[in-house]
Amino acid sequence: MNDDMDRDLAMKIGDVLRDAEETLAVAESCTGGLIGAAITAVPGASDYFDAGLTTYAYDAKRRHLGVSRESLDEHGAVSEPVAREMAQGIRDVADVTWGVSTTGVAGPTGGSDEIPVGTVYIGVSYAAPWGTDASYSTVSRYVFDGDRAEVRAKTVEQSLEDLLAELETH
Repeated sequence: MNDDMDRDLAMKIGDVLRDAEETLAVAESCTGGLIGAAITAVPGASDYFDAGLTTYAYDAKRRHLGVSRESLDEHGAVSEPVAREMAQGIRDVADVTWGVSTTGVAGPTGGSDEIPVGTVYIGVSYAAPWGTDASYSTVSRYVFDGDRAEVRAKTVEQSLEDLLAELETH
């Protein structure tokens, strides 16, 4: 990953959001605020970026995003249901058009056979106008190679790519 690519992606995202008069908020776990930092590195991000929350602990995910105790208990924080609830939660709590979430195992410890180090879930959630029934959320699972810093950096880049893909097909 390189910072120039992140900046280019963040600039494209900003242009699309600004043109559509849509807004964005992010809920980050394993990335610890790096996505929000990438988005806000672009001058004028205040036109479309509302908030970034780093909800690292189970209780923070419940308290700030409304992630259900059942999802956390049954599936664990690094799971599709939790990534989906995080993306929907930040979208709805911040009252924005788009919510993005990340949850994963950056390493070097914390992995298991089922969820190896490098496993990351990225959620993207869209709030359609009321009454249209067109709101939706997507979650993608990735397994990135590398050390903790590399996994986090690759997650930021992939999150930006996933968001941009949804913005462009929306």
